Amino acid sequence: MERVCIFIDGANLYHGLKSVCGRADIDFSRLISWLLGQRKLIRTYYYNVPISDIKNQENAKKQQRFFARLQRIPYFDIRFGRLEPRRGTFVEKGVDIAIAVDMLCMAFGDGYDTAILVSSDGDFAKAVEAVRDTGKHVEVAAFPRAYHIRQVADKIIDLTEASLKPLFFADDAGNTSVAPDR
Repeated sequence: MERVCIFIDGANLYHGLKSVCGRADIDFSRLISWLLGQRKLIRTYYYNVPISDIKNQENAKKQQRFFARLQRIPYFDIRFGRLEPRRGTFVEKGVDIAIAVDMLCMAFGDGYDTAILVSSDGDFAKAVEAVRDTGKHVEVAAFPRAYHIRQVADKIIDLTEASLKPLFFADDAGNTSVAPDR
């Protein structure tokens, strides 16, 4: 059976969801099942940075509750980068390189047959090519405007409003959906 590892660029997914769907309350268990299909999940890796509670304690607490919910998902690891101050704001550091290194190390260690990268970030193009050069398959789940990453993937999983709608938590009316075929 085909072994799959999923690598999720948390901030990229969040901003893409907000932009394309106007919301970000995706059910990660549904997302994983949808991406996986009938294949064997080895592990899902989720990458993000903890936000500073200096400027907004309430948002930091919400994010911690979100991370706690994610940690209850089977075979799900959270890996953190860091925030660094830059010109009066904070920038995410260490996340992209962590994703690239993990994808490559696990490919070289024969940790999976297929990697699914959930990101629209074209900076991952070289890492995807390097993983493919090991003989592994790479699927990329990306939003429509992602050009460079789409050019190097073995397979594209389109993240559109229609494909993602059934993967969100219940709406205000309590409606839920079954995950779509992809």
